[in-house]
Amino acid sequence: MVKYNIISSGSQGNAVILNDFLLIDCGVPYKQIEPYVPQLKLVLLTHIHGDHFQKRTLRRLAAERPTLRFGCCRWLVSPLVAAGVPERQIDLLKPRVMYGYGLCNVIPFELTHNVPNCGYKVHFGNGKVIYATDTNNLDGIQAIGYDLYLIEANYNDEDIRRRIKEKRMAGQFAYEEQAFRNHLSEAKCTEFLLRNMRGNGIAIPMHVHVDKEASHDNHSEDPPGRGQEAGGAAGEGHQPVSGAEAALSGRNQAG
Repeated sequence: MVKYNIISSGSQGNAVILNDFLLIDCGVPYKQIEPYVPQLKLVLLTHIHGDHFQKRTLRRLAAERPTLRFGCCRWLVSPLVAAGVPERQIDLLKPRVMYGYGLCNVIPFELTHNVPNCGYKVHFGNGKVIYATDTNNLDGIQAIGYDLYLIEANYNDEDIRRRIKEKRMAGQFAYEEQAFRNHLSEAKCTEFLLRNMRGNGIAIPMHVHVDKEASHDNHSEDPPGRGQEAGGAAGEGHQPVSGAEAALSGRNQAG
């Protein structure tokens, strides 16, 4: 079973550790990942936004661990170098190409966001994982029968449309419009899971939207779920859903 540790997920920062040695996204202060740094072997990065790409954290990671590998697509190579990561530690990854790292194989795939972005499929000896956040859709992407799905479920369509309409009528700025254009809805997440999940799969909703007006004192959109394995219980805010439950939920919504 694949072990997962959701350090943070949301607009205040994103970082997930898989099987203790792989970090996906690095959008948190160094102190949040410091206990896990000695075991890390690979960092996979998705896009330039600060809640996924913390320059200071990346620079210190590279300095503390000079043998650590940083994998990214072409749009992050220059920003990584500018952040202080030596070019010799950077692996340029092409979308839809599989790369072997010994303990795992990695396949990046492009996503639709307001900046160049990618997700990752990661194949371990003990299971397969797909990670995809900050995207309008998952069109053309397949991950059939994976063990762990870390997929964005940012907002409810009906709720966000209502919020946008209300704010427009009141002459207010609706930040929800950006979420609507650049993030994945619960419905699209469910549709993807229905197409791909099988009975033993586990899905963790990522980057869940929280109303800024209602949660301005919060430091994270989602409480972290720490040190779990696919098939186990996650922390509050990241409750795992089995393949059967996801299918049932999707049918109920559709009906």
